[in-house]
Amino acid sequence: MIRALRERWRQGHRTMAYPAGAPVLPDRHLGRPALDPSRCLPDCHACAEACPTAAIDATAGLTLDLGRCLFCAACSQVCPRAAIAWTGDWRMATRSREALVVKDRELELAEALDARLRRLFGRSLKLRQVSAGGCNACEADVNVLSTIGWDIGRFGIQIVASPRHADGLLITGPVPENMRLGLEKTWQATPSPKLVIAVGACAIAGGPFAGHPEVTGGAAATVPVDLFIPGCPPHPATILDGLLRLLGRLSATDPVES
Repeated sequence: MIRALRERWRQGHRTMAYPAGAPVLPDRHLGRPALDPSRCLPDCHACAEACPTAAIDATAGLTLDLGRCLFCAACSQVCPRAAIAWTGDWRMATRSREALVVKDRELELAEALDARLRRLFGRSLKLRQVSAGGCNACEADVNVLSTIGWDIGRFGIQIVASPRHADGLLITGPVPENMRLGLEKTWQATPSPKLVIAVGACAIAGGPFAGHPEVTGGAAATVPVDLFIPGCPPHPATILDGLLRLLGRLSATDPVES
């Protein structure tokens, strides 16, 4: 016991400071893409042709759908004029699906819930995580948030075992037809008022499975979604940032710093 306490003392405080300070991200973290349509060559559609999920439209300017983006960087690799760059910015969650479709404007980050819902959920938010056909990548990054390094419990956020004990659902995966009924029943079992959070490209738009006849095209085709967190998978910092913005812990107008 003495050795264990001594080692714990030696290791010190392990929980990150975020949101008081920026998270330390690996160099390979791409983050939010930035578009510069003025760099595009006439009739060049190389980026759109390279995109595996049709997230890019280069026919009328340059538009990128973050909800469909897999962050594979194939678009920037084939672009001859560097019209698509990666900022390293982890802040990408939005309140609407439409806000994820960006062109040459700043991304509209998620706004907080209204005052009534913030009073209900602002200090204690219990979420039931639903893996609706996911590959376990998004699920793993959600699980990371409960570890000592992230400790979402310090914000009053907790993943619970039953929808009847939850304030909302956190959905990952493309929601295949075999999961549609299960997701509907889980949502119905969650007491009102309730929230729904779609995490990852699959849960937002079907991901690489979009258009498949056995895939519904994301969570919003089955249940109403209050928060969209893009990524494949989203970094834990992106997920945490979205949750904190939804609860009013961060302002939608906070400056973006990487």
